[in-house]
Amino acid sequence: MPTKQEILDLHFMDARYKLIDLAAFLDRVDRHSGEGDFRFDALKAALPLLLSEQQGRAKAVLDALSDPSIEPIEKATTQGASGAPRPAGVPL
Repeated sequence: MPTKQEILDLHFMDARYKLIDLAAFLDRVDRHSGEGDFRFDALKAALPLLLSEQQGRAKAVLDALSDPSIEPIEKATTQGASGAPRPAGVPL
């Protein structure tokens, strides 16, 4: 089993890149006019999960950005997923 130091040596630069990329995305959204939507709100709400000391942060973030419904919708109006759960009343 690798040590924490070995994991850091192998993966730190990749994690650093992803964090900087996420910060750049947030900056891009903030620079532009108009309103955000539920996806941006869900992403921002999931960010504190990264700082948690609890095991299972990846699952917690995935759950926060996943649709918890189990009933199929009658008819899809779009193709593909939105990447975040839609609040009640937000049309597909």
